[in-house]
Amino acid sequence: MSAATPPVPSATDRRVSARVGSISESATLAVDAKAKALKAAGRPVIGFGAGEPDFPTPGYIVDAAVEACRNPKYHRYTPAGGLPELKAAIAAKTLRDSGYEVDASQVLVTNGGKQAIYEAFAAILDPGDEVIVPAPYWTTYPESIRLAGGVPVEVVADETTGYRVSLEQLEAARTARTKVVLFVSPSNPTGAVYSEADTEAIGRWAVEHGLWVLTDEIYEHLVYGDATFTSLPAVVPELRDKCIVVNGVAKTYAMTGWRVGWIIGPKDVVKAATNLQSHATSNVANVSQVAALAAVSGNLDAVAEMRAAFDRRRATIVRMLNEIDGIVCPTPEGAFYAYPSVKALLGKEIRGKRPADSVELAALILDEAEVAVVPGEAFGTPGYLRLSYALGDEDLVEGISRMQKLLGEAKD
Repeated sequence: MSAATPPVPSATDRRVSARVGSISESATLAVDAKAKALKAAGRPVIGFGAGEPDFPTPGYIVDAAVEACRNPKYHRYTPAGGLPELKAAIAAKTLRDSGYEVDASQVLVTNGGKQAIYEAFAAILDPGDEVIVPAPYWTTYPESIRLAGGVPVEVVADETTGYRVSLEQLEAARTARTKVVLFVSPSNPTGAVYSEADTEAIGRWAVEHGLWVLTDEIYEHLVYGDATFTSLPAVVPELRDKCIVVNGVAKTYAMTGWRVGWIIGPKDVVKAATNLQSHATSNVANVSQVAALAAVSGNLDAVAEMRAAFDRRRATIVRMLNEIDGIVCPTPEGAFYAYPSVKALLGKEIRGKRPADSVELAALILDEAEVAVVPGEAFGTPGYLRLSYALGDEDLVEGISRMQKLLGEAKD
């Protein structure tokens, strides 16, 4: 007798809503958590999973937070949209670093960049609105779009173009339902950086077709070699009434755990997002806001030191990955990620197994080499791996050496 088909639960029987139940776990955080759990259990795992600088937060920022802890002023609720002095400092920092002049009333301080991204999409998307999402993409973008009722439309670039999408690809993806185009430079997960000319061309295309742009500038200070960061609304000022900038202190100042990001956009959109935040979380923790104030108001000396270390590690990881037969790793121009193609390794025998996709290959690398990497499926492009080089030099060399040894055993 065949097994009966299980009944589809009705809305009243469903324990978790369809909207939330459809959300995938953050793959990068999952890999990082597994690596840390294995390490805590005594296994010598080296993690390339999380996009998290290995440096401590600069001392002057920590000192500002300590003082804030002692100040009763910060023991109470503050405005949901952020401390006024921090919003003003973010506006000043944006002009200093991007050449983009905004008013403090255009700023909303959020609990990290993820909340900024979700609230930005929630403020401008209606059900069925389409968002063009260049892939490989950071795992949170499509989930935030879906949570806000939108539809992500992926446009895929690969290593042959340096993971940069073309204007022709964007135009081919545009429909009558397209409302927003996502623009990320420097990119997570690929490290791709768009030139000023390409950035301007994309901005002018968006203006021509009346589209919104959400641009994520979280890696603005992490560019290398001849690459330069370009702020889209600074080079296309006609776009500013339909442009939302997302940024934060996490990557630039090694402050991932402090949870401070922000939105910059038109005043009506920022006000709507602020209203949403007032019900969701209220204000960001005041101590973190004061720390962020010290960060954005200070100089960029500590940032330059970290960037120099990342640049050194970038050269090392790209060289070592490209020494592995079957791996092709373009040189990233920004952020702190390498995104090698491993397509030529799939299906080959490695220690008695034949990984069919990059998920299986990543699992094999963790089991056999005790190295944690994130498979490209998490970023919308199977056949790749993402490795963060924001970890110590010795761990980086040891981890890639283990991968070289393991993957060097691959055979047909």
